[in-house]
Amino acid sequence: MYTLYNLPGSCSLATQVVLRELDQPVELVDIQQLSNFTDINPVGSVPVLIDGDSTLREGAAILLHLFNKHESPMMPTGGASRTQAVQDILFANATMHPAYGRLFFIDQHITDAHAKQTALNAAAKAINALWQVVDKQLAGQVFLGGERASAADIMLTVYSRWGAKYPLTITHGSNTSRMLEAVLDMPSFQRSLAAEQSKSAA
Repeated sequence: MYTLYNLPGSCSLATQVVLRELDQPVELVDIQQLSNFTDINPVGSVPVLIDGDSTLREGAAILLHLFNKHESPMMPTGGASRTQAVQDILFANATMHPAYGRLFFIDQHITDAHAKQTALNAAAKAINALWQVVDKQLAGQVFLGGERASAADIMLTVYSRWGAKYPLTITHGSNTSRMLEAVLDMPSFQRSLAAEQSKSAA
C-alpha cells in the first residue's frame, strides 16, 4: 500500500486520482494534522508518496514513478505518444501549476487592495493564455491523451478549481470545459474528493 501525504484541494489530489485509476490502495495522511511534516519534506509541499522504503517528492516525478511501476493506458509504453504524455505532465506541473501559484503568492504577500487586484488580474491573464494553449491541443479530441483521460488532464482539472476563491475571471474554451467536466465526473475523482473530505474531518 502507498502512503500519500496530502493537503485537501491541493495538487496531491491529482496523485490520489491517478493511484485510484491504477487500482492501487492508498492511505491518506492530511499534513494539517501533523506537527513534523517538514521532517518528511523539508520544503513543506505536497504531494509526498511513501513507496516501501522510498520517499518520493514532486508531483510529476511521483506520477512518472507510478507509471514505470504500473502499466496504464494513461501512459503509452513508447514512441511519440509517450513523449507527448510526458510533455503534457510537465506542462501541467511546471507551467500551469506555477501560473496558479502566483495567485497564492499575491494573496499572501500583497496587502494594498489596488495593487493586489492589479497583480491578480495580470496573473489571470497569463493563466488564460495557457488555457488557450490547452484548448487548442484538445481540438478534435476529448482529452489530451485522446479518448481516455491522461494524468495531465487530471492535474489540470485539479488546478482549474483554484481560481474560484479570487476576484478574477479565468476562462476556459469549449474544448477545455468539456475535458474538465469529463474528468470531474470520473468515479476516481469523486472518490478522491470524498476521501479528502473524510480525512480532513476526522
